[in-house]
Formats: sequence, structure tokens, C-alpha cells
Amino acid sequence: MNDKPQDRTDRPVRSDQPAATTSDEALRRIGDALRGLRYGSVLTIVQDGVVVQIERTEKTRFGR
Repeated sequence: MNDKPQDRTDRPVRSDQPAATTSDEALRRIGDALRGLRYGSVLTIVQDGVVVQIERTEKTRFGR
């Protein structure tokens, strides 16, 4: 068994997964997800130092 940490270049590339976004693209998309959000959350998933997923959950609040 190899005890050295895997470098990103050691991982096989899967064609069924989208390519990772650049830092600028990830920041733009996070900003887009935050824009107009009053109640909710934006979750950013990072793997090997690269943003791979952004989730936006929006809540709608009603008066009592």
C-alpha cells in the first residue's frame, strides 16, 4: 500500500463527471447563488481544494 497522499494528477479522469470549475468561475457562481437570497443557505462542496458543487436552499417565510 502506498502511504503518500495522492496528487490530483494521480486520480483517473471520469468522463461522466463535469470538469471542475476555475476559482473565478466558482466565485462567480457562489455570488450568483447568494444574489437575491433572503432566507436560506448556500453550501459549497470542495474536494482536493477545488469547488465541485454549489447548492442553494431557499426558504419562503409567511407572516403569522
